[in-house]
Amino acid sequence: MNLQGHSIEESCHIIFDSIEEGVFTVDLGWRITSFNRAAEKITGVSRKEAIGRRCQEVFSTNVCKTGCVLRKALKNNKPVFNVPVYMIRSDTKQIPISVNATVLRDRKGRMIGGVETFRDLSDLAKLHKSFHKRPFFENMVSKNQKMLEIFSTLMLIADSDCTVLIEGETGTGKELLARAVHNNSPKKNGSFVPVNCGALPDTLIESELFGYKAGAFTDAKRDKPGRFERAQNGTIFLDEIGDIRQALQVRLLRVLEDGVYEPLGSVKPAKTNARIVAATHCSLDKLVEEKKFREDLYFRINVMKLTLPKLAERKEDIPLLVDHFVERFNRGKKNKILGLTQEALAALILYDWPGNIRELENAVEHAFILCKEELIGLRHLPDKLLTGINAIFANKSTTLKEIEKNAILQTLQRNNWKKAVTARELGINKNTLRRKIVRYGIEENLSREKV
Repeated sequence: MNLQGHSIEESCHIIFDSIEEGVFTVDLGWRITSFNRAAEKITGVSRKEAIGRRCQEVFSTNVCKTGCVLRKALKNNKPVFNVPVYMIRSDTKQIPISVNATVLRDRKGRMIGGVETFRDLSDLAKLHKSFHKRPFFENMVSKNQKMLEIFSTLMLIADSDCTVLIEGETGTGKELLARAVHNNSPKKNGSFVPVNCGALPDTLIESELFGYKAGAFTDAKRDKPGRFERAQNGTIFLDEIGDIRQALQVRLLRVLEDGVYEPLGSVKPAKTNARIVAATHCSLDKLVEEKKFREDLYFRINVMKLTLPKLAERKEDIPLLVDHFVERFNRGKKNKILGLTQEALAALILYDWPGNIRELENAVEHAFILCKEELIGLRHLPDKLLTGINAIFANKSTTLKEIEKNAILQTLQRNNWKKAVTARELGINKNTLRRKIVRYGIEENLSREKV
């Protein structure tokens, strides 16, 4: 007798049903022979319904046909641990779970079936989302201090009608920022009209901006409204304003000062009330010094300047951005990606991202197309990215462990040795981070460390 008067068999059943993880066993014919209370709760299938049925009929996951975890354990004759999969419950609801599987043997060591344990990750996923709640403004996510300051400033200026100048490298999100200004302004019900000044030839940009009247030139058979007219009661976004020629700069200056312009071929000025948001990838200060940009126009558009940092300067945002892109690409896709392996995330953090957020988005989409599993790995990332990382270690024989070690070290240094912040950025548990610090022999600056 055991457990206060119960038989050994009864005691085993009590223990079996007290386990918080779902547990079931199968025979060599894949028929379920035991099914605990947690398994009933997680799958939505009663023990009575489950016993005797084939495993796949009761425990249906997205890998049953292509990579059954239990089958792998039995085939290789060794346990499989912590495999993230999606399970389809009896009510057709899809939930994330973590699966372990191992061989079931009799007293003589002979294989008689298999045992699988699984844990519902739904609450953990909700907690993770709550814990990593993304500070955002419109479609932009960030926890970088510079970006958060920009978000705060936007809330103050969006409600006004002032001209905004956005500076930042290509791919840093200048148009997203401009749209955020528009969407939070009194003119949000009007049109947002973008113009890429650098992509339009000099012969077309003037007519594109201001429009023209019939007969203004040979092929002008009828009136054509320009971008300023289309942006009436809304916002016009002048991207790469530093690329326009000086003759056109004079006309833009008049629009900014007087709110009027003249379509080509017209003798009558037209009025505009469009809010102007300008952007440039280069420094307008420098262009003014070089006499390539009019000083008076620069002072007129530089009422409120926002400077977007490079992605290399806000690497703490990479896990957030990756989650954002994965969630977006998952919508409407047949394959559901849970995330990235630690090695793949370490590689993304190590890379310098010359193409900024746009390049990161393209890299995640590239991996999404190639990945047919639950986690994106190194082999799914673009060759250019991996080549760039290899260049960092050009004179070393670098292993994945060394890549991970360097990613952890760089992230610790960037976060002033704060372990909790570093663990969140790397997407791992704080205790896991501690173990890796010890394993890799990373020396901590104890005088600066803050847990």
